[in-house]
Amino acid sequence: MSTPTLTKEAPPTEEPVLRKPSTRKRLVPYLLLLPGIIWLLVFFALPMVYQASTSVQEGSLEAGFKVTWHFQTYVDAFTEYWPQLLRSVLYAGTATLLCLLLGYPLAYLIAFRAGRWRNLLLVLVIAPFFTSFLIRTLAWKTILADDSIVVDLLNALHVLDVTSWLGWTDGERVLATPMAVVCGLTYNYLPFMILPLYTSLERIDGRLHEAAQDLYASPSTTFRKVTFPLSMPGVVSGTLLTFIPASGDYVNAELLGSTDTKMIGNVIQSQFLRVLDYPTAAALSFILMAIVLVIVSLYIRKAGTEDLV
Repeated sequence: MSTPTLTKEAPPTEEPVLRKPSTRKRLVPYLLLLPGIIWLLVFFALPMVYQASTSVQEGSLEAGFKVTWHFQTYVDAFTEYWPQLLRSVLYAGTATLLCLLLGYPLAYLIAFRAGRWRNLLLVLVIAPFFTSFLIRTLAWKTILADDSIVVDLLNALHVLDVTSWLGWTDGERVLATPMAVVCGLTYNYLPFMILPLYTSLERIDGRLHEAAQDLYASPSTTFRKVTFPLSMPGVVSGTLLTFIPASGDYVNAELLGSTDTKMIGNVIQSQFLRVLDYPTAAALSFILMAIVLVIVSLYIRKAGTEDLV
């Protein structure tokens, strides 16, 4: 008769106890964010509040301005300066489109075809930032002068005949016309388009292109079905980084344009520094910000992506 074997029972396992992080560890992320939050409050939020209060004031520089909640300033400012607002959106939109058409091929070349020259090309893209924005814009006064080689070439190719018919140039003259302002905007903000595009294109897995080729897709089909959709975050962020500052720019219109090409930034600058009508200048700033926010919101919704680079 066999004796039953006794099995040794395993000791009960203790459930792990989840310890709550200490108060000091929980405060570390907030302490790291604190300098940035203070920076935004001091240099962004407070000036915005101050400008908002200025826009509803009445008075003069001699007698002083007082908050009277005079919202009629917004209506008067928009009624008087809507051509400059429309012109700013038109110039900024045209420059953004040109930056996209010029920047996408260059970003594609740097991302996929540059090879060992990639770093050099990236340095050349950001090279304009090594000089002053003012100097770069003044250089275009020489490039677009009436007796310059560029203008002579445009005349020889009859390009100015078309632009003059469209109202963007004045006969054989380019300087002090809308075309000159748009050229300046395009040149100054082109790097803001190229860099996000390059970053987005560089992230694309090359095996996706190989898979498209294995499926007998043509180069144009591969670009249309694979490359461009995957680069949309760069397209969206690049266009925003170009359009938003270009719409409020006043340097290019001041140096390359004329009184007929003034943008809303020139009006705001004049109201603040020359006319000394601070409420109107502040109201125009908020009107421009509202217009840009509406355009950007509609654009992002239409683009179908919020994954910005």
